[in-house]
Amino acid sequence: MKVLVTGSDGFIGSHLTEELVKKGYQVRAFVYYNSFNNWGWLDTLPKEIMKNIEVFQGDIRDLNGVEEAVKGVDAVFHLAALIAIPFSYHSPDTYVDTNIKGTLNVLQAVRKHNIARVLVTSTSEVYGTAQYVPIDEKHPFQGQSPYSATKIGADRLAESFYRSFALPVTIVRPFNTYGPRQSARAVIPTIITQLLTGKIEIKLGALTPTRDFNYVKDTVNGFISIYESDKTIGEEINIATQKEISIGQLAEELIRQINPNAKIICDEERLRPEKSEVNRLLGCNEKIMRLTNWKPRYSLEEGLRDTITFLKENLDRYKTDIYNV
Repeated sequence: MKVLVTGSDGFIGSHLTEELVKKGYQVRAFVYYNSFNNWGWLDTLPKEIMKNIEVFQGDIRDLNGVEEAVKGVDAVFHLAALIAIPFSYHSPDTYVDTNIKGTLNVLQAVRKHNIARVLVTSTSEVYGTAQYVPIDEKHPFQGQSPYSATKIGADRLAESFYRSFALPVTIVRPFNTYGPRQSARAVIPTIITQLLTGKIEIKLGALTPTRDFNYVKDTVNGFISIYESDKTIGEEINIATQKEISIGQLAEELIRQINPNAKIICDEERLRPEKSEVNRLLGCNEKIMRLTNWKPRYSLEEGLRDTITFLKENLDRYKTDIYNV
């Protein structure tokens, strides 16, 4: 089978691309065009993996390029998105262009070229602060940031194409994913990189919110398991561990592992507006485990250990002296 992965140059996308190649898929990797020919994290993959990847440079906001990219593939894994919540406060229009219009372009192209499957990537942020736990796929949606609002919009567009045109859509909704290659805009690499550079005062925003953290290999296996099941078309499906930890507890665990002398301080710049903060995310994984053979394989301790090792070896890639919005 030949598949297209949009956002393949990013964190989850590069891991998904790599795993699909290992499983024997023919992969076309859609990367964001730039004049430096920079393919993001794909540039770090082993040569034996890269020789099996067809790289397509384009812009998800450009329908012509998206239509060209989907030609001849059997399925599309659509991961390309703008995801940083703080930056969405600053530039919400770019999130509409990328997350909503970009998803519309993918759906239109898939429909035009009769592609057999399309998986659209959602986010647990569409739920907002939990109204009940664990959060299942029937939980109400709440746009607590411009980012989450655009992802809600993209999800509902995907649903409409399934219902209106019988497009073979699945909405895949990972809860917070972490692991090697994640940018410092996310909380786990933010904490780890500060600790690895010897900082004693670790700057964070709110410490009380809880999150359900997926190790990236579990998230990737979730995508593939959902794709390989014929029961998931027309569904929206969480990928979650069904376990939660507060940001404060997480930080204390990382401090214990790396530098017990460090302490946490609240940095006002990193706080979300009060009504925008998502205070609790704890996902239900009953549906994915019922419809596929997926289950989480990595504990938080294992995932954090692998992430720390990666960041130690790649610390020069991170600008640890500034706040990565």
